[in-house]
Amino acid sequence: MVTTTKTTGILNKTRILLDMIKFEHTIFALPFAYVGAFLAARGIPDWKTNLWILVAMAGGRTVAMGVNRIVDYHFDAKNPRTKSRPLVSGLVKRSEAWVMVIVAALFYFLACWNLTPLAFRLSPFILFLLIFYSYTKRFTPFCHLFLGFAIGITPTAGWIAVKDSIGVVPILMSIGVMFWIAGFDILYACQDVDFDKNEGLHSIPAWLGVKKAFKISASFHGVAFISFMAAGMVAKLNWIYFLGMSVVFILLLLQRRVVTPNDLSRMNIAFFRLNAAISIILFSSTVISILTAG
Repeated sequence: MVTTTKTTGILNKTRILLDMIKFEHTIFALPFAYVGAFLAARGIPDWKTNLWILVAMAGGRTVAMGVNRIVDYHFDAKNPRTKSRPLVSGLVKRSEAWVMVIVAALFYFLACWNLTPLAFRLSPFILFLLIFYSYTKRFTPFCHLFLGFAIGITPTAGWIAVKDSIGVVPILMSIGVMFWIAGFDILYACQDVDFDKNEGLHSIPAWLGVKKAFKISASFHGVAFISFMAAGMVAKLNWIYFLGMSVVFILLLLQRRVVTPNDLSRMNIAFFRLNAAISIILFSSTVISILTAG
């Protein structure tokens, strides 16, 4: 009975920790790592490579989100939108969050070690970028681009995991992901304009206003779409990929119908559902194009 209670307690705590870092949102970044890996292999990478990419991505994102929640604790406690987060409400202790971060970091480095020499050599630098983003809003309104860059390197990382080198195709994909992420992060930050100003935090919406932020976000998404198209052309992907890109283009436009400068109430739909769909479509169209080539 005691053992069962302890096991239940550990499982509940694990569930709360995963909810704290929104572990399920790994879906945004994970497909891009596999896009890079499939492009490098020009087919399906072996199962060990796929497994270690999964571990590396899950570990790296867990570290990034865990540190973000820890260092933003005092801000989250003041913000009405975030004050119910587990670390603020007391459901999770800071010591428990740090244990999660350390364990995730160990798995991340283990995964990189089991991939390629270049992947392991670059692993500290990449993890630093993932952690550093959490501090950027304290000193620059371009924090969205830092987040975009940190997540945008995933296609190149996936390519490195297979080829142990860097190429033009994954770089173009990374540029696309960078500006796509930065674009919707700008929209998401529009919810906290007043809070950010009061707390001395930086963002493009707080700096230039919501309307101008929407225009900058749209331009970023334009750059992202062009980069995705260029990557497909350089990689010589077939019509299936470009059909997928047409759907991505429509979803990017739809995002601006779901949320507007005057109505941010449906931000969760735009941020989570549409962006998850874009991520999956880009991955699916790339993989199908590769597998049906020739």
